[in-house]
Amino acid sequence: MAQFDLPLTELVGYLPDRQEPPDLDAFWMRTLAEQDAEHPLEVRVDRVETGLTEVITEDVTFTGFGGQPVKGWLHRPAHREGPLPTVVSFIGYGGGRGLRHEHVLHAVAGRAHLVMDNRGQGSGHQIGDTGDSGSTGASAAGFLTQGVGHPDTYFYRRLFTDAQRAVRVARRHDAVDADRVMVSGGSQGGATSLAAAALTELSGEPALRGAIVDVPFLSNVRRASEITDAHPYAELVQYFHTHRDLVEQTFETLSYFDAVNLAARVTVPGLFSVGLMDTVCPPSTVYAAYNHYAGPKDMVVYPYNGHENGGPFQDAEHLRFATRVLDG
Repeated sequence: MAQFDLPLTELVGYLPDRQEPPDLDAFWMRTLAEQDAEHPLEVRVDRVETGLTEVITEDVTFTGFGGQPVKGWLHRPAHREGPLPTVVSFIGYGGGRGLRHEHVLHAVAGRAHLVMDNRGQGSGHQIGDTGDSGSTGASAAGFLTQGVGHPDTYFYRRLFTDAQRAVRVARRHDAVDADRVMVSGGSQGGATSLAAAALTELSGEPALRGAIVDVPFLSNVRRASEITDAHPYAELVQYFHTHRDLVEQTFETLSYFDAVNLAARVTVPGLFSVGLMDTVCPPSTVYAAYNHYAGPKDMVVYPYNGHENGGPFQDAEHLRFATRVLDG
């Protein structure tokens, strides 16, 4: 795939108007308050064996949206005393938390690392262990249109609430320094990272130290649906192909979850990345979130990469960023 979107000279200044509902903050504050009232956060932690001698891993179960149990792994170095700087990370579309010996890079670097499972997913590129109560209404195959008829029933209301709770779960752990926590994720995980950071600030809890946002999904969604036919945005196109009368109503729902709107509410340091050949999350949609991001920020550009963006090169950027915002 060649570069197909705006040239980089235009991308760096691309700042589309935000299609933001006037009650976006009220919607999310109501969501969090209702969940806390109806489903108080409870956490269970059980140590598990992985065969890794330098990393301690714990199986985490916490109360997610609707009272459903959400799984995660918490990794930490075996020979370093807490409280530790901590990364809370979120997984891409269709994936889950993986096996217990995966995702240990930050633990090897001396930090605690909570990896949240994706409810209802985990049969794609990584195994998952968390179910989902499901949604109402018609939808295309996949998750992008599940419950999209109304913000209250939309899939990402549940997932993003789980993410805000995952930050709180990490801060409760005895090994975690609650004042030195950051979030991280790519693609769907990038959007979830933005959501976790935004909802943490909206809730009045102490702000995070930083956010890693690689090639974020759910950004500038209307434009994405118009310029790429790659999945998962193809699910939205398929939905509109049949539900011709629901286009505007659907985009109204999506506006409560669009990462561009959430990015405008995050004030902590951010590290973004983009692949200029990315058809899954087109570069202009990534830059839309980046340019609306309210905190200090940096973008790492990979001109000849697609959705994989920097791969191990970006992992190195993650380590440098974590050292700066957590250990500096």
